[in-house]
Amino acid sequence: MNYSLPLFFSLFFISILTAQTEPSKIIVAERISNPPKIDGILDDAVWQTLPIHTDFNMLQPSNEGKAPKTHRTILKMAYDNSAVYFAAYMYDDDPSSIRRQFSQRDEINVQADVISIALNTYNDSINETRFYITSAGTIGDSKVSQNRQDFSYDVVFDAKATINDRGWFAEFKIPYNALRFPEEDIQDWSLNMYRSIIDRNETYTYNYINREVGRETQYNATINGVRDIEPPVRLTFFPFAQGIVTNFDGVTETEFSAGMDLKYGLSDSFTLDMTLIPDFGQVAFDNVRLNLGPFEQTFGENRQFFTEGTELFDKGGIFFSRRIGNGPTRGSRLNANERYIENPQKVNLLNALKISGRTKDKLGIGFLNSITEETRAIIEDTVTNTKREVVVEPLANYNVFVLDQQFNGNSSISLVNTNVTREGDFRDANVSAFVFDTADKNNKFGASGRAIVSNVMDTDGITSGFLSELDIAKIDGNFRYRVGHDFANTTYDINDLGLVFRNNFNNFVAAASYQIFEPTKRFNNYSFSITARHNRLYKPSVQTNNNINVDAYFNTIERFSFGGNVYYDSDTQDYFEPRLPGRFVTYSSSIGGRGWISSDYRKKFALDLSLGFRHFYEDPQDNLSLNVSPRYRFSDKFLLVVSSNYAQNEKEFGYIDNNGDDVFLGQRDRTSLENTISANFNFDPFKALNLRFRNFWSVADYTEDVFFKLNEDGTRSQIAYDTEDSENRDPNTNFNIWNIDLSYSWRFAPGSVATLLYRNQIFNQDDQSTVDYTESLNTLFDQPSLNQLSLRLVYFIDYNNLKNSFGNKA
Repeated sequence: MNYSLPLFFSLFFISILTAQTEPSKIIVAERISNPPKIDGILDDAVWQTLPIHTDFNMLQPSNEGKAPKTHRTILKMAYDNSAVYFAAYMYDDDPSSIRRQFSQRDEINVQADVISIALNTYNDSINETRFYITSAGTIGDSKVSQNRQDFSYDVVFDAKATINDRGWFAEFKIPYNALRFPEEDIQDWSLNMYRSIIDRNETYTYNYINREVGRETQYNATINGVRDIEPPVRLTFFPFAQGIVTNFDGVTETEFSAGMDLKYGLSDSFTLDMTLIPDFGQVAFDNVRLNLGPFEQTFGENRQFFTEGTELFDKGGIFFSRRIGNGPTRGSRLNANERYIENPQKVNLLNALKISGRTKDKLGIGFLNSITEETRAIIEDTVTNTKREVVVEPLANYNVFVLDQQFNGNSSISLVNTNVTREGDFRDANVSAFVFDTADKNNKFGASGRAIVSNVMDTDGITSGFLSELDIAKIDGNFRYRVGHDFANTTYDINDLGLVFRNNFNNFVAAASYQIFEPTKRFNNYSFSITARHNRLYKPSVQTNNNINVDAYFNTIERFSFGGNVYYDSDTQDYFEPRLPGRFVTYSSSIGGRGWISSDYRKKFALDLSLGFRHFYEDPQDNLSLNVSPRYRFSDKFLLVVSSNYAQNEKEFGYIDNNGDDVFLGQRDRTSLENTISANFNFDPFKALNLRFRNFWSVADYTEDVFFKLNEDGTRSQIAYDTEDSENRDPNTNFNIWNIDLSYSWRFAPGSVATLLYRNQIFNQDDQSTVDYTESLNTLFDQPSLNQLSLRLVYFIDYNNLKNSFGNKA
């Protein structure tokens, strides 16, 4: 009965939906025969004859009225058989006030004015591709679909900007191979344009958007006149070559690799992406931390193939791409006198492809497939010197299949399946999800949720699990609310190609919020929210926790932001910390909160500051956290951001070990300090020098010798626990890691980039938990360091340019 409840509600909400109102403005696009030169000057003859589109509307901070005459904006549009073109005129009575901070691609949230063309080539009120340019000439693009905006989406287009004594101006050329649209004689497109003025803290849009109701994508203007276009073959290549020199502990290794990414338009709506012989040697470092909890430490995806254009594959939240090419899934037990000669920590990806697109009937289809190679560990007997190889990860195939039907301009239902097949006697997995996100025709009420079935196949047979989520909400106006229910049984497991930390829950939530959409005398915006949660286990049906949380946010007219939250947790029965099925540990009720401020980023110096605390009523532990992050903009080219995060958890307790029957806990003082530096020097929008530094230090100190044995009722009994006994694990920990990335990048042609990267990494972990930060650093610098220098070159090749080049030579 529990399983059928979410499906019943979803079908009920879907059945009551109807179509949405048409956009209010119409843009008539004109075909041209002589395309403009993309230089941002706008003196081409073609722009002089095209109709103008103006009369922009206020979006922020006020959502009423028109843009001021002092900041008039004009948009013009044209197209031919190869691309669509836009000219944008951003007039300004005081051009000296136009902010012009330099940045690199997609870094559009800086101290520079920005415009964006939001183009919907299906006119479905849901999907948009947005193309940006700042007043300093930085370009960017993103993919928008319902509740997500994805800046990892990158296509090759051209845009330039200029500034003169009347304002600033921009030109766009967006090739058809950067767009997806149905194969129709007459295209049904829509568009909006956004202009943000940093100095005035204002944003205007061509077509009016009511921020209180629905999503921005539902307010586009209609484009008429795009017809009989003959787009070129959508085939592009991104060959790359990379050389790496690595030195670690006196040993130097040199490595060279080459490969290629490929994009091919299977049709005007569907695209094939492939990565052949992939190499991810320059992806960013993971922010590794000391992990004392019961769950694995996970990190975000940094590999471009798995971040770009993945909005379909993220439906349902059952695909976690870091599983592909992650560490081996099976270790190998060492016999007496054995040691590892080679013990791989990652699995090589052989190739990957994805096919995605959307039909004219708004059906999105996505397919992703990856293959990883067999991975072996080599073990040596130190007495006989014999070696043996053990397969720790077999040849494996990972795939994801998605069907996503969008309708009514504000709703979608999706079916998602993930599958992992491993060669041999390793475990396989299959997960299926039904997902919905719906709203009524007036965008007043919405319902969203998912139902997921997991199946794990191993030598013991098939184990099935189930999860369901349902939220029903009022989604318009100043006052909003929602109620929800989350359920998972004890065997729910999607971790072969997904990510889940907990199962076995039966939770309920209710929330309400209030937000203003029109500025007051002192505030541009403020909001309040309150959320209450009741958490239970599914089996046995017992309460685990009650929580209430109050949030507040304020943004003043002077652009000073501040806010915070206060929360209360009841006694908590934690069934995961003991690491033994059926056992739980009780944490007493607690109260906590966090306050923060953020000053005006328009000024050269700005500061972000936050302070948090948590107090437990019955347990002696108290938590304190502090974050200080100043930033200084030396010029429009040079920005420095420093951040320090300090956390002190006094007399907390947690898991140490178990012997299969008894669970041992220890009281510890845990201190953490994380320092980061981000320095960017942008020579122009195409060349930049970047420094990324991170040092994370943490100690877990058990030297007060307060240890416990966990009782069956969740309480603790103090015991003697000798950390120097060889049969006991010494939990005292000093953890320190240091990373430096120093890179020079040059986007020397559209879609092409060269990156020179120097890396330095040092790591240490020992049991010296009483050392301070300085002593830990001294010990860290005694460890061998990794030094790496790499050069990576990626070149963009368009098949049509290649074909035309050969044709001209012939």
